[in-house]
Amino acid sequence: MERPQREIRATHGPSTITVYQAYPPAIGLPAARDGRFPGAWKRDRMTWIKPSFLWMMYRCGWATKPGQETVLAVEITRDGFEWALRHACLSSHSPGTHPDRAAWRRELRRSPARVQWDPERDLRLAPLPHRSLQLGLSGEAARRYADDWTVSITDVTPLARTIHEHVGRGDLDAAARLLPQERPYPAGDELLARLRA
Repeated sequence: MERPQREIRATHGPSTITVYQAYPPAIGLPAARDGRFPGAWKRDRMTWIKPSFLWMMYRCGWATKPGQETVLAVEITRDGFEWALRHACLSSHSPGTHPDRAAWRRELRRSPARVQWDPERDLRLAPLPHRSLQLGLSGEAARRYADDWTVSITDVTPLARTIHEHVGRGDLDAAARLLPQERPYPAGDELLARLRA
């Protein structure tokens, strides 16, 4: 069965979904220790969450890029995640979605969340033909994410490094066995009906 070009794939349960972020240790380690973001985490800035573990690995270079040395698995409520999608705007203009650029800019200004689609990655971090969701949260959405939606925060940096070591040795089967189990997100098609351009 052919995979959709744009689809939310994630680790999720009946009431939560796991997303990933990477931070410097000064933010990531207290967040994982306390299960909530510390005071140094800026609630007034755009923050991007990623349901795809491998896209996060691509973004942070397997936790080697400066300022992204601590990879967090953030379990949030599905209600919160879906609220963000219902209040999201595409991060770039799409003629099929917006009548003109001015209409898109108006929607962008009033939307607390942004959807962006980037090529999904394989274990070697090469691009795949289908795309992965990045969800940007700002203003009300960022505050809700940090203060209301977050259920747990886990430091998965050791997991990232172990998988990367297997990949480096060419043992892709061992690496794949350790990957978080991501599957299509329920109601994803309905939630993304206007956000797939």
